[in-house]
Amino acid sequence: MIEALSNGILWIKAFHVFAVISWMAGMFYMPRLFVYHTETIPGSAESERFKVMERRLLKAIVNPAMIATWILGLTLAWLTGAYRDHWMQAKFVLVLAMSGLHGYFAGRVRAFAQDRNDKPARFYRIINEVPPLLAALIVILVIVQPF
Repeated sequence: MIEALSNGILWIKAFHVFAVISWMAGMFYMPRLFVYHTETIPGSAESERFKVMERRLLKAIVNPAMIATWILGLTLAWLTGAYRDHWMQAKFVLVLAMSGLHGYFAGRVRAFAQDRNDKPARFYRIINEVPPLLAALIVILVIVQPF
């Protein structure tokens, strides 16, 4: 029984890691698309192409990956009891921040889709650094478990 549970946790962990990788790939790429999209003329063929790319990235990769990350991560935290650990609680706060940024990016996709972008490319270049920073802090918490 315990061996089967342990094996199941390993499978859940493997799928969780894959979901996180997929989510982060989209979160790292989305603001770069916004930078390039900002540099196009609204209504142009190039702008329309970016709209399709952004929508597909969000709907086909980033949203499902975030949902899977949350479901699998919460399952792991519950099954292993890690939710009681302080490093996990700090990680949870950072994943909430990443999720909030995800929601912000989804709003930007909608704004671009309606030709309502009000931010310059420089803004997106700066915000492009936030997902890798959050991801690095999350990985450090998971691997080092400093507290």
